[in-house]
Amino acid sequence: MIKNIVFDIGNVLLKFDYHPYVKELLKDDETIEHVNNAIWMTGYWNDLDKGMNTDLIFQKMLDAEPEYEDEIRLVFDNVGQCIKKEDYAIPWIKDLKKRGYRVLFLSNYAEHTMKANHLPLDFLAYMDGGVFSCNEGIVKPDHRIYQILLDRFGLVPEECVFLDDSKANVIAAKAMGMNAIHFEGYEKAKQELEELLLFL
Repeated sequence: MIKNIVFDIGNVLLKFDYHPYVKELLKDDETIEHVNNAIWMTGYWNDLDKGMNTDLIFQKMLDAEPEYEDEIRLVFDNVGQCIKKEDYAIPWIKDLKKRGYRVLFLSNYAEHTMKANHLPLDFLAYMDGGVFSCNEGIVKPDHRIYQILLDRFGLVPEECVFLDDSKANVIAAKAMGMNAIHFEGYEKAKQELEELLLFL
């Protein structure tokens, strides 16, 4: 029997799409390529999700593309502009809660991202808690962060459904014994979730 619904946050309950944001800020395609490389393609953003020191990681981004320091700083400092809460987030959570399910989150998320724009995270007030990677020093799909969630909230894996937009993270959840849905859009995921809740 399913008792717990566990959501990823980025690109599930929030839209985090840096491509149009960077394009709007910088305009020039060559500049955009270098800035995107420094911030996202190097893997340094993943280090932020692990909770590593923001100033040190930001310096590594600058070192990766030193000719674009001003542009990298502009994009990094204003990254909150590319974070938007999905309209369905709170109603979906509230509906599941009303039906008696425990609703939690397990998210790769950086402290810098929270500080850049905390307002879209207002749905957290309706949830029963969860785990942010930056507080644990571990990111999905590392199995250890799933175990932290399970242990901290006393969850039985088979009683959980996990939703994430990353296939790798879904595979890891299933390996931990959780039911899991690859999130490819709200309507499809909601239907898949309802089918699981009906039959499990």
